[in-house]
Amino acid sequence: MDTRVRLLRAGLAAALVLAGAGTGALAQSGGSYPAKSVRIVVPLVPGGQTDFVARHLAERMSRAHGQPFLVDNRPGANGQIALDIMTRTAPDGYTLFVGNVSTNPLNEAAFPNLRVRPSRDLAGITNLIEVPHVIVVPSAFAPRDIRQLQAFVRANPAAKIAFGSTGIGSYPHIDMERFRRVAGLQNMVHVPYKGAGQALPGILGNEVQLMFLNFPSARDHLLSGRLHALATTWNTRLPDLPGVATVAEQGFAGAGTNAWHGLFAPAKVPLALIARLFDQVVAVMGSQESRDALAKQQVVLRLNASPAEFQGFVVRETERWSRILKDEGIKVEE
Repeated sequence: MDTRVRLLRAGLAAALVLAGAGTGALAQSGGSYPAKSVRIVVPLVPGGQTDFVARHLAERMSRAHGQPFLVDNRPGANGQIALDIMTRTAPDGYTLFVGNVSTNPLNEAAFPNLRVRPSRDLAGITNLIEVPHVIVVPSAFAPRDIRQLQAFVRANPAAKIAFGSTGIGSYPHIDMERFRRVAGLQNMVHVPYKGAGQALPGILGNEVQLMFLNFPSARDHLLSGRLHALATTWNTRLPDLPGVATVAEQGFAGAGTNAWHGLFAPAKVPLALIARLFDQVVAVMGSQESRDALAKQQVVLRLNASPAEFQGFVVRETERWSRILKDEGIKVEE
């Protein structure tokens, strides 16, 4: 087990006992949190699922605690702009971070020389949601499943087929690099966008012909016929797309990622405050009202049993993505 995870688990029990007395931010605010507005930094442009869950959380925390929780979008540099903010902010719990599998473990695995390392420089509070993904194409693009896609690419070796992603080193980028290798889709080029908010218009405008997209972002366009799904990465078929087979059903088990999105604080935030934030977030996100709102958006609530559990998950995810990149021989240019 990672040393930091062991320390966090050991410290959390003591922190819970001491939470009433409080230190750091708790002492400064007379034991109440929040005593002023809280900033939630999002490392992507508005419009994607990371931004959605941050705003969902901010609205409910504001209502529950009588202080503004304000979303601050800071996209760019594969999440490093936002991560850099987190390492320079006071560790008092008044600046939080909503990240995902790309901005945290994959970012760290793909760019090991970066100054900010999320598993070291951020403290996990809890996972928030998990989102199914689909492999999508514009409706005018002929293939209707993975086998048809393979046949089309092989039959048209001179065709310029582009696949899009939410950024260099993002999980849709790495997932597609892995997928096209096992599927034999060699004659393709990568077009990176700055987040899902820009990637979706790209495939709708036929700038690219293939992309992994999260289902909530693509849902309306899939149901209207503007996009078509070749497969879903979920473990079962999606209720809204009963005719779309999973990647496993089509012989590509393990292809694609069902993305998680979680909440973090600077690493030096007192453990007592991490514990208090965890309790507050679980209370508002786990309410029936919140669950119903998330279900309408086609996302699944995924809360942890403790901050230590989530931190351990993030560390393991970082190690897993490092192995994937090494085993697949994938190098992401910085």
